[in-house]
Amino acid sequence: MRLKALALVCSAALSVFAQEYQIDRYIPESSSSEVTICVMASSSSEQRMTPAVSSSSANFSSSSSATIVNDSTNLADTSSSATAQSSSSVAKSGKNPYNLPDALIPLWESMTLRQKAAQKIMVFLTSPQFVIENELGGVLITGKHLRNFDNYKRRMEEIDSNLKIPLFAALDQEGGLVNRLVSYSKQWEYLPSAREMRRMDPTQIHTLAKKVGSVLKDIKINMNLAPVLDPSKDHRGTNSFMEESRRSWGNDTSNANKVRAFVHGMRDNGIVCVSKHFPGYDSWTNSDLQIAISASPKEKIEQNISFFKTLSKDIPITMMSSVHFLRISSRPAVFDANIVKIARKFSPDMVILTDDLWGISLRTWASGKTQIAPRKTYPDKDFRRLVTAIIDAGNDILMISYTSKAKDIINIMMDLCNKSSKYKRRIEESAARILKLKYKMGMLKQ
Repeated sequence: MRLKALALVCSAALSVFAQEYQIDRYIPESSSSEVTICVMASSSSEQRMTPAVSSSSANFSSSSSATIVNDSTNLADTSSSATAQSSSSVAKSGKNPYNLPDALIPLWESMTLRQKAAQKIMVFLTSPQFVIENELGGVLITGKHLRNFDNYKRRMEEIDSNLKIPLFAALDQEGGLVNRLVSYSKQWEYLPSAREMRRMDPTQIHTLAKKVGSVLKDIKINMNLAPVLDPSKDHRGTNSFMEESRRSWGNDTSNANKVRAFVHGMRDNGIVCVSKHFPGYDSWTNSDLQIAISASPKEKIEQNISFFKTLSKDIPITMMSSVHFLRISSRPAVFDANIVKIARKFSPDMVILTDDLWGISLRTWASGKTQIAPRKTYPDKDFRRLVTAIIDAGNDILMISYTSKAKDIINIMMDLCNKSSKYKRRIEESAARILKLKYKMGMLKQ
């Protein structure tokens, strides 16, 4: 009877999730400077860096799964030729502490600290002028944008023609329930979920991902917020929230080759993938709406981390979880410097990305309260505490759906730099990782 009741609860929760997740996860602020929470959930005289087709991206044969699985060339590999070409003369002079490639030195030396800080920000795409004036590093694209494609295209073209450093343009395109491409064309309505792709051959997955990646490239997307490496089982051995929503690639590393096929297929079209949500989302609470906690023991968390570790040389960006893992930390994972350090342990140039900073879970924790109203104006002091904690933890890219807050984030970072040199170094470390990745992706050229 208890199992039957649990099954009914899970079925109801999944039904609600399936209906509500079709709502765009990221939304712009309202005219009253408040945000509606949806369920998951310049220097014209300086030299402009322009988009380019990558000449160093690895190509994978769709006719051979062995080629997909065994290829060792990857964007996350810190021994890649792009990094290895760092100028020895510059390094000896002490002007290149972040091991930048020679080609990036002129750009780096031309950038102000504020411009470097701006590279850390990723916002929901609203006004092109806002992105250009603040020289931001990335934008979030959703189904809402793609439903009015002509307007979206004009916005992106305006940004491309006026921004010094090309943007990361990110989209959630996991497949299954999380399918933004369906807003662009009904042709893509039935793309398989991660759970369904687990039953496919690696060659089939690669071919499909390459096809989807080609469409993403055509609509000016270069970052896919996928795959989900969260476990399919929680610490009690029951199906996790991510498994019930068909988003998980499995409970261990046994499907790593299939994930590689997905990632490499995307990368064949210049699309960089993001592993999420480190160290493994196994809570049934939606962290976009309230503080989410996990009671998983350390051993289970370590098992979940192994999936991220196995794929760390294939996926150069990791999104942190907003879940609070009670057994290993006193705060949500994205705020914990030790957990962020583990995420970067397997690849020093790993770019660490936050989930939406305007999510209820993170803002509630930063406020020191147990609950806050979703639409309530958030106090400046609490927002400053949130941003400071995110920087202290070592996150590289700060994602936020409340677009105008990006300017506040940059101002907070600049104020922190004025008070302590450690923040200047922290910001420069992140900016260097971001620029190196954009360079390796072929987004930058002199």
